Amino acid sequence: MKIERIEYQAGSVAANGALIYDEKASGRRPLLLVSSNWMGMTEASIDRAATMAGSKYIVFLADMYGGGKVGHAPPDVAPLANGLRADAPERRRRINAALEALRKESDKRGIGDLSRQAAAGLCFGGGNVLELARSGADIKAVICMHGDLITVAPAKAGDIKAAICVMHGAADPVVPKKDRDTFEAEMEGVGAKWQMLVFSGLLHSFCEAEANVPGIGKYDPGAARQCFNMVDDFATAAFDGKL
Repeated sequence: MKIERIEYQAGSVAANGALIYDEKASGRRPLLLVSSNWMGMTEASIDRAATMAGSKYIVFLADMYGGGKVGHAPPDVAPLANGLRADAPERRRRINAALEALRKESDKRGIGDLSRQAAAGLCFGGGNVLELARSGADIKAVICMHGDLITVAPAKAGDIKAAICVMHGAADPVVPKKDRDTFEAEMEGVGAKWQMLVFSGLLHSFCEAEANVPGIGKYDPGAARQCFNMVDDFATAAFDGKL
């Protein structure tokens, strides 16, 4: 698997993301922008993005903090993530810049199919890709796994072009049911094409083996396997106009 670190400008920061693809595969492949949890460009997030790429996708892992920053504990990154949560325009500039880097770098190498573009994110990254959708990005699908659902700048009618899939834990204490209800009202209010799968009893971060925090987040391998399969299923259906 080829992993190329790519420097690009993302809003107010100089970013260092990762372009990830199977260099042995041939032909142009769909684009999948991936946004990691709030710990940033960790080795675990890069490995997970490589698994998501497989031989089917050209993946770009977005750097939301600049400089390829990696957090080692929540106090390292909470101010960075919360600052972006409070600043929707900057958050949207940074995730859109990552999408543009994916488009540019994959096309330059002759490996990206620009007619098939999707984005997926986990936790904080799930919120990032939802903000990408709210910004009106011209992509087919956005998939949010146990992510931030609410925003300081809700979408308006006509803003969202992508089909949206959310996968969430019913017992998530970080993003509780009231946030799911707010998100549902927002999506219905703007006429978005969206769906949500809620897993009974699951906490936050259930797709991330490294993110266990007692009472807050717990990895669930069965749900994780199902969710990662659904990323491909949902994106493919969107590409094929079957949603």
